[in-house]
Amino acid sequence: MLKVFYDHQIFTEQTFGGISRYFKYLIDGIKNTQGLDYKLGVLRSNNYYIRTEKQILSNSMFNSLFKTQEKLIKRNNSYCKYLVKKNEFSICHPTYFNPYFLKYLKKPLIVTVHDMTYEAMPQYFPSADPSPYFKRIMMNQAERIIAISETTKADILRYSNIKENKISVIHHGIDLSPAKYAVVPNLPKEYILFVGARWSYKNFHLVADAFKVLSLKYPNLKLVLAGGGKLTYGDSEFLTRKNIFDKTIQISATDEQLNTVYKNAICFIYPSLYEGFGLPILEAFKNECPVLLSDCSCFREIAGNAANYFQHASLESLITEIKKIIENANISSQLRSVGKIKLLEYPIEKCVSKTIDLYKSIS
Repeated sequence: MLKVFYDHQIFTEQTFGGISRYFKYLIDGIKNTQGLDYKLGVLRSNNYYIRTEKQILSNSMFNSLFKTQEKLIKRNNSYCKYLVKKNEFSICHPTYFNPYFLKYLKKPLIVTVHDMTYEAMPQYFPSADPSPYFKRIMMNQAERIIAISETTKADILRYSNIKENKISVIHHGIDLSPAKYAVVPNLPKEYILFVGARWSYKNFHLVADAFKVLSLKYPNLKLVLAGGGKLTYGDSEFLTRKNIFDKTIQISATDEQLNTVYKNAICFIYPSLYEGFGLPILEAFKNECPVLLSDCSCFREIAGNAANYFQHASLESLITEIKKIIENANISSQLRSVGKIKLLEYPIEKCVSKTIDLYKSIS
């Protein structure tokens, strides 16, 4: 029987998040496929998506062993090294790039590369961050590499010495079953939406600048920030200086609440200067939310004509495109309709099936 080993990394780092959800989809796919099995190297995790998976030390009697994040990582690392040394699996598909287990590995390695942001935009990252080094080590060692978009594949080839025949492009996907919704307290009636982290290449400050201008013309308009953590001092000060702090709302939402936030937004704006895929695009499509994207990276590959675009460095371009969606009901309605159709190209079952086929081809 083909057995895939998934390590703990992303499940230790994330409580919610696109990468941990991706690996949970793969685990569920294996559960529903005859002749396949998996082993999850997690002693304990606070990750939402694997809350029903067996975790050996999840009982509260072991709390003293996991008092800090550092201890959690250390103990999960040790457990995964133990499992790798036992060698009771067919393929290793680690959930992130730390090669802590690599010297013990005797079976084929598959690595999923979600983006090449560190390599394409090193100016936005601390020089002491080991992530690009770890990624290079893992990619060089891998039997096969999964790139989540053609853009990501092209960047792997551009920024590394990896041979093209080692890379398989498998797009991310999303669960197409009807969305579940939950009430979001104090959600405004009229708002534009920004989702995720607000730092560096995510280009959030351009959205805030555009909102400042728009809020003068549309006094009831609000800016909703979903995820990305609570507003920091820097965020608050920036928004205060722009005189839009009192019109900005940050929401730490569950998946069901996030669906509600998308569903009721005037539009979702994704201004990032670089992404490997852009899963929030599919989330917006699923909830019939008009999508406005920067003209960067993989966005046209993923969204095609189902979204509108603005020039990534132009405040004027962004303001113009937001105004079109606010003021023209036909444009808004058209984006909702074509987004719903485009979504059908990305069922999660396709992603899982192609990944399982890759497992089988290697084993």
